[in-house]
Amino acid sequence: MKLKHVVSATQFDTDTLRKLFNTASKIKNGNYPKKALNGKIMAAIFYEPSTRTRLSFEAAMQRLGGQVISTENASQFSSASKGETLEDTVRIISSYADVIVLRHFSPGASDIASKFSSVPVINAGDGNGEHPTQALLDLFTIFGKFSKNGSLPPKFTVAMVGDLTNGRTIHSLSYLLSLYPKVKIIFVSPKALTAPNSLTSHLREKNIDFLETEDFKYALKVADVVYQTRIQKERFKGKKDYKKYFGSFILDNKTISLMKRNAAIMHPLPRVNEINPEIDDDKRSIYFEQAQNGLYIRMALLLFLFDKA
Repeated sequence: MKLKHVVSATQFDTDTLRKLFNTASKIKNGNYPKKALNGKIMAAIFYEPSTRTRLSFEAAMQRLGGQVISTENASQFSSASKGETLEDTVRIISSYADVIVLRHFSPGASDIASKFSSVPVINAGDGNGEHPTQALLDLFTIFGKFSKNGSLPPKFTVAMVGDLTNGRTIHSLSYLLSLYPKVKIIFVSPKALTAPNSLTSHLREKNIDFLETEDFKYALKVADVVYQTRIQKERFKGKKDYKKYFGSFILDNKTISLMKRNAAIMHPLPRVNEINPEIDDDKRSIYFEQAQNGLYIRMALLLFLFDKA
């Protein structure tokens, strides 16, 4: 599959994922063309804060020989502060760069940008919509720990925990997991923060077994992967609503005692209080390895977009 833009996890198929993961594995082992993107420029345009996504994309481009131009807070430090539309911004930036990495506060912003850009656009998170490259690194991490012969074990169960309404990483990872029919997903959240209907409808269409529950302990007992997420303060209009759900589900030494010995604990980061640092050294806690994998996946993705893989 030829990728021109990366705006949604729904663009991917299993064959493309296999090729991408094979390339990322080689990169992780230090085998990659260090000058493949010489002369190429990446524009990193972030309207929302970012640490891992922005820096790993910039490091990925530079490790492959390319260069980076960026703005960390485009809402304030770009012409958006003067009222310029996203469409006009993208039209101009695409004449300066060879690829645009865009984070925006509006769902669907990257899809809109792709229609006005003359170069590839990569969605680095669009509000409470999607975060496809995070999902790619998440699935790459899962495959690295659990895959046998390029597939996941039968009855493989992933528990998605936290703010599932606003959790764009949850949305994108679920779309990728729906490509594997033997996977079961358990959505654990307060009733007011359940997965959006668009996502659950997609899972039904794909005949993916999923359960929606508030029973955190049950999910911990049966899951092979616990994908923990934070309650997202920036998505709530008032502090009262945020405090109502803050601390709903916490992983610590007590709660992880319910989990399988060979399970994995993942988190897209940053964490607040939902993962106690006391479990960082538990062998099941792989969220820092997961974050490191973001570099390798994003390097692989850039090579694919430029037909260098």
